[in-house]
Amino acid sequence: MEAQKEALQRIISTLAHKNDEIQNFIEALNHTLKGVQANSSSVLAELDEEFDGLYSILDEMKESMTTSIKQEQAHKTQELQNQLSQCNNALENSEELLEFAARSLDIKDSEEFSKAARQIKDRVTMAPAFRLSLKPKVSDNMTHLMVDFSQERQMLQALKFLPVPRAPEIVLSDCLVADNCVTISWQMTEEDNKIDHYVLEYRKTNFDGLPRVKDERCWETIDYIKGTEYTLSGLRFDSKYMNFRVRACNKAVAGDYSDPVTLETKALLFNLDGSSSHLNLKVEDSYVEWDSTGGKSQENKIKGKENKGSGQITLLKNHTSGTPSPKRSSVSSRSPLIRGSRDRFTGESYTVLGDTAIENGQHYWEVKAQKDCKSYSVGVAYKNLGKFDQLGKTNTSWCVHINNWLQTTFAAKHNNKAKSLDAMVPDRIGVYCDFDGGQLSFYNASSKQLLYTFKTKFTQPLLPGFMVWCGGLTLTTGLQVPTAVKTLQKSENGLSGSSSSLTNVAQ
Repeated sequence: MEAQKEALQRIISTLAHKNDEIQNFIEALNHTLKGVQANSSSVLAELDEEFDGLYSILDEMKESMTTSIKQEQAHKTQELQNQLSQCNNALENSEELLEFAARSLDIKDSEEFSKAARQIKDRVTMAPAFRLSLKPKVSDNMTHLMVDFSQERQMLQALKFLPVPRAPEIVLSDCLVADNCVTISWQMTEEDNKIDHYVLEYRKTNFDGLPRVKDERCWETIDYIKGTEYTLSGLRFDSKYMNFRVRACNKAVAGDYSDPVTLETKALLFNLDGSSSHLNLKVEDSYVEWDSTGGKSQENKIKGKENKGSGQITLLKNHTSGTPSPKRSSVSSRSPLIRGSRDRFTGESYTVLGDTAIENGQHYWEVKAQKDCKSYSVGVAYKNLGKFDQLGKTNTSWCVHINNWLQTTFAAKHNNKAKSLDAMVPDRIGVYCDFDGGQLSFYNASSKQLLYTFKTKFTQPLLPGFMVWCGGLTLTTGLQVPTAVKTLQKSENGLSGSSSSLTNVAQ
């Protein structure tokens, strides 16, 4: 009995589920039926509009051509009437002269006859009849204003509904990924002069090969592309690959998408590691700013939990500007309690590192300092950089340092040695790191002028490093190595910009 009830319950559940499916399908059919009716009405309205537009154009053309014919008719009529009037006047004068000549023949007096003959001769010489052209100035031919619509008639008779465009084909060999731009090129498999525009879609992904159905990112669309090539510029390459697909559209309908292609867009992407920063630095993902109250704020948090004198930081203020000088900071022996982490920098090492290590390959990133930044360094360091160490003052760190405190100085630093750079401090500094090739180069990010190159042999993973005092730095990552930098690295290998005094093998 129980088994039969269970079996019957399963049948009821299956039947109820099937009923729900049929009900949903009926609703979908009704929705589709309404869509067919609505879309048919829309298409008919558009067809009427197209033919009304065609009729309107034909009416305008007919009116214009009719006006041209009437103007030509009026011109020719006027010319012929003028010529006819001149001929009538000449004929009248000629007949009068002829009559006078006939009467003169009857004159008996020789003197009077000679006088009449001379008059007739003078009048004949000036007679309009002898100055007229007896050829019509214009013809009655109007066939040059005729039209022949036989070709257009054939075209109209061959008029059909617009076909659905075929899918384009992306030409992978013509696609280019360079300088944080991607150029996509495609072609139509068959010529179609009815194509109005193209639609390009792209999305970022970390998966190689064909796009996944349930990818983590949605397609982004660029519409109304008139040509068969498009360049996406100003990209941030925060993924390893990008998928692309394109479809053609005529005035009525869009065709199928092309087969998608995947292009590699790998670039070094990292943020600033707040856990590695000095207490006097405010750190966001890509921004670091010096904060004179950082240590004091932390001190207030631990007051009452530790001894009264533990972890106190004293900052002596400069008398001319009121800004604490990094040269005059003193840290007590118990400052680790304030830092709260042994990973943090302390003392005069106002430093923060990147959160991603470089172990191979060629990479590039850019740094922009605030205009009023007093002192900052940009470079790389090994992970074992000490908590009191400053960039460029150890044999495990390399950097360029800018000091605007009293006078502007610009130098390359490594192993506590400095090389003054004879160049203007750029608005943005580009950092190029070739780990395998043992090169660290600094560039004017705008002009791509080479500022300095360290040559060494990197024996440990590198971390991007930044020092800032009285100011802030903005970091831009996810950048490809610029083409100009690649070219300069090839052509200027061993250039004098690399100082032999700072070139060594890091231990």
